[in-house]
This record gives sequence, structure tokens and C-alpha cells, in this order.
Amino acid sequence: MLDHGPSILPANLPAVTLDLGGSAASWSEPARVAPALRIGLLNNMPDSALVQTERQFRRLIGSGVDLRLFSLETVPRGPLARAHLDRFYATEGALAGAGLDALVVTGAEPRARQLADEPFFPALTAVVDWAASNAVPTLFSCLAAHAAVLHLDHIERRPLPAKHSGVYACAAVADHPLLAGMPASVPVPHSRWNDLPEAELTARGYRILRRSDAVGVDLFIRERAGSAPMVFLQGHPEYEGDTLAREYRRDMGRFLDGERETCPALPENYYTDQSVRHLDAFAATARAYRSSALHADFPTMAETPPRLAGWQEGAAGLFRNWLAFASARAALAA
Repeated sequence: MLDHGPSILPANLPAVTLDLGGSAASWSEPARVAPALRIGLLNNMPDSALVQTERQFRRLIGSGVDLRLFSLETVPRGPLARAHLDRFYATEGALAGAGLDALVVTGAEPRARQLADEPFFPALTAVVDWAASNAVPTLFSCLAAHAAVLHLDHIERRPLPAKHSGVYACAAVADHPLLAGMPASVPVPHSRWNDLPEAELTARGYRILRRSDAVGVDLFIRERAGSAPMVFLQGHPEYEGDTLAREYRRDMGRFLDGERETCPALPENYYTDQSVRHLDAFAATARAYRSSALHADFPTMAETPPRLAGWQEGAAGLFRNWLAFASARAALAA
């Protein structure tokens, strides 16, 4: 739907050799050997995070790539978000004719207890089937990852006793080009109520690339003969420095307004010690005097940059490697 004209790949993509279904592809200067990449972003985040998510992935994918925007028609939208989508986005029905070299599929805010009961689930699984049958390299984020593995291999997500929210050290557990040039352990934000069992993923042939002792699997991949690899993220490397803070304030607001039963826990390994003291004091007041009137008393100083916002470098490295992979496939197909 959007046409930004000719573009080139971002600079400094890594030199890596990949096995692309039996054909090795090497590159050190992909901008000279591959056509301009056309990447799709299927953005299914709720209205409150729609534009922020678009900005986050646009930053990681880079200005030199032709980014096309899509969204599922069945995700509920308010009038402002709908106006933005009508102006800048196409629906999932346009994916087939977009000539994409790769696709990113975001999650959505979970509403139903069972993933298959989400209103967008049938449309999302149709996108999964389209990407698989057309060998489109696809990266699935968070809830989209859960939906894809449920559809492809019947692996059910499991509810967590408490939400994983915070920044966690995630260690590489496999040698893979997606991790080329990256440290053995990187911080990654996680924000989710559900988890995929690692044992079931490996039993069904998924390869775990990165995990955390605190929150389990972070990054994994599905590789099948005749199809492009699918990459899955349970974390949110795309998050900006203040995203977890905004989510915490949103959840606290829902508690004060009676929209959720429990007071949210602070994101782990995220705030400065001073911010933690202020926020803990406010949470104690919120639990004792639960009232919408307390919105005005939320500690605004806690929204300043947190202690641990250093995941952006690792996120950029992961996406550089993924774009390099997409570039190599595009060069072979040209």
C-alpha cells in the first residue's frame, strides 16, 4: 500500500554464510549484490501501542529498507486507530501481491483465555500458512509466536503464575548466523502472561537459540525443507527504553480503575533503586486506597530512563543478521 521508492540495505550488515536449502550464500556487501529489500510489518498491537510498535520496528528494520505496513482486519479498533490504518496500512489480504522478501508479525494484547478464541486467530493462522507455503522468511513476535506454533505444531502456550515483566539476561545456547557478532548473553525485555514449554518446542523440531534461566525460551527457530526458516521471539527486543514503564503505568491505572483485580508488580531489573522506592510506596497506597483519584499521584520521576535500557544494541544486531539472511535469499531469487 505504501511506496517509498527505491531503497538500499542498511549499512554494515554482517558477513555470514547461510545454508539456504542446500545452496550456500555468502555476502559481505549485500547492498551491492541484492535487490532492495521489501519487508512487511503485520502490526496487530492494540490501539494504544499501534503507532509506537510501528516506530519501534521501523527503527530496527532501518530507513534504507522498503517497509510495507499491514494489519489484520479482525483486530478490534477505535476510530483514531482505524483512521491511521486506513491511511497508511493495507489489510492482510494484500500480502500475497506485495512482493515481500520477508515479513514481521507482531503480537496483540491477549484477551481470551484460549488463544484460538481470539477474534483475530483465524486470520493470523491464514497468514502463517501463506508465509509457509510461499517460503517467505517470517519473524513472529510474542503472542504471534504463540499462535504460529499452536497452528503449525499444536504446541499450547501455558499461563504463568505471574506476568513476566522486565529485562532479563538471555544467553545463546546454539551457534547460528542469527546470533553472529553478538555477545554470548544479552539483555532482552519480556512482557507476557504466557509461556511456551521448551521441552515441547525441541521435541517438535524447533531449535532454541537463546534462553534465560529466569523466563525460559527467548529466541527460537523452525527450519523445514522447502520452506523459509521461521523465527520466533517470546521477548520484545524492539521495545524502547520507556516501553515497560508505560506498560506498568497502564496496568496500574487499570488496577486503580477496577479493571484488573491485582496490583501489578514492578518490571524486574529495570528501574533505578530510587524509582523502585517511589513506585513501591505508591503501590502500597494504591492497594490501601484503591481509587481512580490516585492517577494524579503516580510518580512521574519513575518514567525517566531506567537503569537497564541496554538491549538496543543486541536488538539491532539480531535484526541486521535477519535482514542479511533475507537479502541473501532475495539475491538467489533475482
